[in-house]
Parts: sequence; structure tokens; C-alpha cells
Amino acid sequence: MEPMQAQDPHGTLAQTAWREFTELAGICAYLYVCFGALIFYKASILHSQGVEFVAYGLALGKALILGKFVLVAHALGIGDRNKPRRLALAILFKSLAFALLLIALSVVEEVIVGFFKGRQLQEVLREIGGGTLPQLLATSFLILLIMIPYIAFREISAALGEGKLLKLLTERR
Repeated sequence: MEPMQAQDPHGTLAQTAWREFTELAGICAYLYVCFGALIFYKASILHSQGVEFVAYGLALGKALILGKFVLVAHALGIGDRNKPRRLALAILFKSLAFALLLIALSVVEEVIVGFFKGRQLQEVLREIGGGTLPQLLATSFLILLIMIPYIAFREISAALGEGKLLKLLTERR
């Protein structure tokens, strides 16, 4: 009789790497669509005012950077402590925690980019979120609105059991 070997509940290293890659690809695709839509909207408004503006590469870059931040936040258990019993409140609180984290990390990113471009800290901070308080609040609110469906999908999926929500959404009825 062979001794029982402890099995890794997460699978082999290759399976874990593949799962994390697909998770990163999924969040980055979701964020790219959201940021791309916002940039398209901004470009259409500016175009109506005679200003040409297209920065879809910016949406991709932001999606890749913030997507990795989101995965790190999940790994650190951000928003998992003291979860409310009601799923809707848990989704809202975790979305808020993630939105605040992404806003803070975006500020840090802008400061670092500004530093490498030789810009003063005060100048960079004045331009964050569009340069005015209403634009900063609107940008922050949009990040929260982007996080709610993502967090809701993850939380509902976890409540139903691994893979069941995705199966429910993608299988024929």
C-alpha cells in the first residue's frame, strides 16, 4: 500500500499559472471595454467641440495595470474581512474597497509617471482626475460603478460554487 500524498487543492503549478492568466485576461478585458467606452464617449464629446482626441492605447495600458492591481487585491483579501451577511452589502463594501484601492494606486502611478517626466508633484496632483474636484469625484464614482458588476460576478459565483455561475450564463437552456 502506497502512502497517501497530499494533493495541492489548487492543482499543479501549470494549472495555477493558467488559472491566474485567464483571470488576469478576464479582468483586463473587462476593464479595457469599460475604459474604452469611457474614452470613446469623451472623444465623441470633444469631437463635437472640434477637438480631436483618441487614446485607446491609454485604455489598454490602464486596463493592464489596474487588472494586475485587482488580482493582487484579491490575493491580499482586500474587502474580505468583516463581510456583511447580506450578499448585496458585501458586494457594495468590497466594490468600494477595490475602487478606493484603484484610485489610490492610480494616484501613485500618476505621481511616478510625472516624476519620470520631470514634473513637479503639485502639478501632477492638480491634474489627477481631470484637474477639478467635480471631475475627480466623477472619475472616482465611475471606477466604483465599474467595480460593482465585476465584484458582484465574483461574489455571486463564489456563493453558488466554483464555475456554476459561468456555466449557468454560458450553457444552453
